Amino acid sequence: MDGPIEITLYGKADCCLCDDAKAIVRRVAPAYPVTVREVDIESDPALRARFGEEIPVVFVDGRKAFKFRVPERDLRRRLDRAVAQRGARHREAAG
Repeated sequence: MDGPIEITLYGKADCCLCDDAKAIVRRVAPAYPVTVREVDIESDPALRARFGEEIPVVFVDGRKAFKFRVPERDLRRRLDRAVAQRGARHREAAG
């Protein structure tokens, strides 16, 4: 997968854990080649049914990475791995 790492944060308004997760993602994101998308689960009944009891939920490149809490150190590790994997794939393709 080329391009930026995709971080998707599912949450809703008036959710303290969601606010905490957003703050951590926003603090970490500038150090990595990422795009961040915040999705309000209240905007879609299917999302509300899927994630309503476990928000916030954070996906990294389409895979569920965190729910409820997003430890900054763990997010950085996950993003470091994603960057390293992309670098390895890039070197293999070039070689």
